[in-house]
Amino acid sequence: MTAAFDGSSIDGSAYTAVVHLADRSPTWLDDTVSAWSTYGLALFAVLMTIGWWSARRVGATASLTALAVPFVVVVGYGVDAALKLLVREDRPCQSLRVSTLEACPAPGDWSFPSNHAAVAAAAAVALLYVSRRLGAVATVAAVTIAASRVWVGAHYPHDVVAGIVVGALTALLAMPVSRARADALAGRLTATRLRPLLVAS
Repeated sequence: MTAAFDGSSIDGSAYTAVVHLADRSPTWLDDTVSAWSTYGLALFAVLMTIGWWSARRVGATASLTALAVPFVVVVGYGVDAALKLLVREDRPCQSLRVSTLEACPAPGDWSFPSNHAAVAAAAAVALLYVSRRLGAVATVAAVTIAASRVWVGAHYPHDVVAGIVVGALTALLAMPVSRARADALAGRLTATRLRPLLVAS
C-alpha cells in the first residue's frame, strides 16, 4: 500500500498559526466559525433554489441553466473526491498532532483537496451563470467556507486553495456546455409536463 502524503512541509507553519489563533479566540467566535464550517454549505442549496425560481420568470433556457447548477456541483465533488484518493494526504491534525476545534478525522479520511471548498467554489462559479448577484453572494460565502476549514483545523491552507481551484475549474468547463444544451432542450421540454419547472405561469 502506498504511504500517505504528509503535507505539513508545504504550509504547516501557517496552518499551526491559524489553529493557535483559533485556540486563543473568544468562544463565541470559534462557535460561529465552527457552525458555519459545518452547516454553511446549506446556504448554497438555498441560493440554487432562488436562482432556479427567479430563472423561471426569464424563460426555459434560463431555468435549465439554473437546474444544471446542482449537477455541476456534484461533478465538482466527484473530481475532488477522485483527487483525494489519488494524492492521499493525511489530515494536518494527524501529521502535526495539534488540538483543533473540529474532531480529527480517522486515518484514511484524506485532506487534499478540501471537499467543502470544492463544492462551495463550484456552486459559486456556476451560480454566476445564473445571476451575478447570487453568484457574488455565493463567492463571498465560498471564500469564508474555505477559510473556516483551516480555522477549525480540518485542512491546510493549500488544501482549501486546491479545492477552490478544482471546483471553480469544473464549473467553468461544465456550465458553458450546460447552457448550450439548455438552448437546444428548452423548446422541446416546454411542450411537456415539465413546463411548470421551466416557465412561470
